[in-house]
Amino acid sequence: MHAVIQGCVKHNLTLLPIPAGTGNDFARGLGVEVKDPLSILHKTRVDERIDLGQLANRYFGAILSSGFDAVVNERANKIRWPKGPMRYNLAMLQELPKFRPIPFTLRLDGLELKREAMLVAVANAPSYGGGMFVCPDASMNDGLFDVMILNAVSKPEFLKVFPSVYKGSHVNHRAVEIHRAAHVRIEANAIGYADGERMGSLPIEARVAPAALTILRAQ
Repeated sequence: MHAVIQGCVKHNLTLLPIPAGTGNDFARGLGVEVKDPLSILHKTRVDERIDLGQLANRYFGAILSSGFDAVVNERANKIRWPKGPMRYNLAMLQELPKFRPIPFTLRLDGLELKREAMLVAVANAPSYGGGMFVCPDASMNDGLFDVMILNAVSKPEFLKVFPSVYKGSHVNHRAVEIHRAAHVRIEANAIGYADGERMGSLPIEARVAPAALTILRAQ
C-alpha cells in the first residue's frame, strides 16, 4: 500500500482501497469492510479526497511511529510465519524483554515536549498492526494528526494494558497522552516506521498533506 500511495499522489490517480494486505489498517480507517474485501466492488462509489502524512517527498496513509512498535515492526518484517497480525504479537514477545524506554524530544506545531517513552505514534488513521486502535479518534480528513505518547511503564504493566489497544481504551491509561498537531518533529536515538515500511533513523518530520489523495469510497 505504501508504494501504491506514492504512485497515486505523483500521477494524480484515484485509489480504490481493497483490503487484501497484511494489516489492512489503511482500508479499515476508511470504513472498508475488511472481512469482505470485495464488497466495495458491488456498491455505489463516490470520489473523496483524504489527508496523507508527508515526510519530505514520501507519504503515508495510516501511522508513523517510533519506539517499541517500530522495533517490533523491524522484527515482524523478518518473520515468515505466522502470517498476518499474529506476526506482530510474536515480534512483540521477542522484543519486549530487552526494550528500554527512549528519551524523545517532540515538537508539535511549536510545542516542545521531552518524554521518556515506550513509543510515539503520529496518526492519520485510527489503527495499525492489523487492528490496534492506537489513536481511535484519528480522522483522515480533519487536517490534523493525532499524536499518541505512551510514557515509560513497567513491562508487566505494558502487558496488562496492551490488549486494550484493540478497542482503543488504552487512551484512558495514566501513562498515555494524546495531542493533535499538523506538523510533528520527532528526535531520538531510534528508527521510524510508517505504514509498515522503514523510514530510517530519527530525527524525522511529518506534516499533514490536506486532501492529497483521491479515493473511491462506498456509499
